[in-house]
Amino acid sequence: MDSIEKKLEKAYIPMTETAYYILLSLTEPRHGYGIIKHVEQLTKGRISLGSGTVYGTLTKMQRDGLIVKYADEQRKKVYEITEDGKTIIRIEMGRLKELYDNALHYGEEFL
Repeated sequence: MDSIEKKLEKAYIPMTETAYYILLSLTEPRHGYGIIKHVEQLTKGRISLGSGTVYGTLTKMQRDGLIVKYADEQRKKVYEITEDGKTIIRIEMGRLKELYDNALHYGEEFL
């Protein structure tokens, strides 16, 4: 892992749910509103992101190189995940898998 990846990992791991679901929504390029709707769909309405939260997070992620922004044919802003963004979400998914595995293993102890 190079120094840029270590810096990004330190800044983003553990991820907030907002950041996690925004990156997870970028399995394909999406507009901001498309991200908001996709997160609502993924979480069955449990998370309803406000536009300020989404665009603030997207701006930070763009600055850190996790995503890129470009204009589509209607000149709307479209966001796409980068290789660094994919690396960070893979690290977070591994962390979440560990949490889940431990919950399964030790869950009976707390019933």
